[in-house]
Amino acid sequence: MSVSVEVPSTEPAGRYRWVLLFGVWLVYFAFGLTQVAMAPLVGVIKIDLGLSDGAMGLILGAWPLVYIASAMPCGAFLDRVGPRKALFVAAAILAFSAAARGFANDQLSLFLAVASFGIGGPLISIGAPKLVSLWFEGPDRGLAMGIYITGPALGGISALALTNSVAMPLLDSDWRQVLFLYAAIALAIGLVWLALNQHPSARALEERATVNHGQRQSAVFLDLMKIPAVRLTLVMAMGAFFFNHGLNNWLPEILRRGGMTAAQAGYWAAIPTAMGVFSSLLIPRLATPARRKKILIALILGAGLSTLLLQHAGYALPLGLGLILQGVARGSLMTVMMLSLVETTGVGSRHAGAAGGMFFSAAEVGGVLGPITLGALSDLTGGFSVGLYLLSGICAVLILLSMRLRP
Repeated sequence: MSVSVEVPSTEPAGRYRWVLLFGVWLVYFAFGLTQVAMAPLVGVIKIDLGLSDGAMGLILGAWPLVYIASAMPCGAFLDRVGPRKALFVAAAILAFSAAARGFANDQLSLFLAVASFGIGGPLISIGAPKLVSLWFEGPDRGLAMGIYITGPALGGISALALTNSVAMPLLDSDWRQVLFLYAAIALAIGLVWLALNQHPSARALEERATVNHGQRQSAVFLDLMKIPAVRLTLVMAMGAFFFNHGLNNWLPEILRRGGMTAAQAGYWAAIPTAMGVFSSLLIPRLATPARRKKILIALILGAGLSTLLLQHAGYALPLGLGLILQGVARGSLMTVMMLSLVETTGVGSRHAGAAGGMFFSAAEVGGVLGPITLGALSDLTGGFSVGLYLLSGICAVLILLSMRLRP
């Protein structure tokens, strides 16, 4: 395990932590761009490769499947090598995944290409809160988490809004070339991250943060699992990821089947992501321990209402309201859960890496089941209504669980 390291409160280090936060934001932007890149291309890829909704759902859920197995080892790897190297490796893996998708010619090759994202993803998901827990404290910690989580949101907005309206027309409507472009962007961001980490403060922190205590990683995981709040948070994370990954991956297709063109669906599907940016900047910093549970329940309630409103996708007013509510929940729900986990008694900055690995490993069980379930239900029922009602029910269960949450 890594040592809990507090950065010296010198002025250069105080300013430089915001530079590092910007670097984390860029890597997370690449995460969101690569993750969402497939969603606006689902229709054309299905036709080109001859895939059903069920097959595409399985492909979209491929990377969370790998994520489940890799999150905990990635947390241990992060503690050993430090965030500088780990986040560059993550960006390189994102680039490889996007490029491999462009070379795919059947269901298996596309599945494997998407699955490789599940190795790089956890290094970012775990590395970002780990770095923030080391460099920030107090109210600044919630603010920093809210800032970096806008990275994947804006990356997702870019993919949803620009893929069919800009990238596809510029690249002769070749979905493979679009994915190659996104691969190049992810690799370039990785190089920028390395450049931003040349400051002596970053290197000094990395050396001190990777000191081993001699405690076995398995013992740390077992100790954390003995904490009731940790166990409950892991279960809630599974439900939240089922909701997020299921709805996020299928939203453009849900809107398209409601009568929109591919470009229109991309613009409308970007609304939740845009709202998520504002939500992530405002809500996490307000989620102090005294009011965190109420905020968590309100976010889950908004998520559940959004799926009910999406049942009326043919009407602008309920659709717009549903997308706004989804965006508010998307932007803050996971951040508030993660903040709660890191500040749980017995976790803290010292165990942020291990706890983050457990959190995302458990959560991605829901991340796998979400897209697969919605795709399978669509094949069985001929639409997404049943899947949306299922998401509403999951939100109701999450509200009941959150009422039992204790610090």
